[in-house]
Amino acid sequence: MEPDALGGAGSAPGQSGSSLPVSRSFVVQFTSDTAPTSQCFRGRVEHIDSGRSQRFDSLDNLVAFLTEALEANESEEQG
Repeated sequence: MEPDALGGAGSAPGQSGSSLPVSRSFVVQFTSDTAPTSQCFRGRVEHIDSGRSQRFDSLDNLVAFLTEALEANESEEQG
């Protein structure tokens, strides 16, 4: 398999022992008017494990959702 962007070997969906757990997986969909060169980011993000989703209209909103979901996941794992 080809190395992935993180430097590891790519893995097939459902492969066990992954360092990329589902609890830290997201789907990000961008609208057709997203323009990275203009720093215009709009779309929808979904946390796969919880099913929570949210629309975003800026990179800051996207990162805030990701941060909140990851922090909530850490709290659940520790608690």
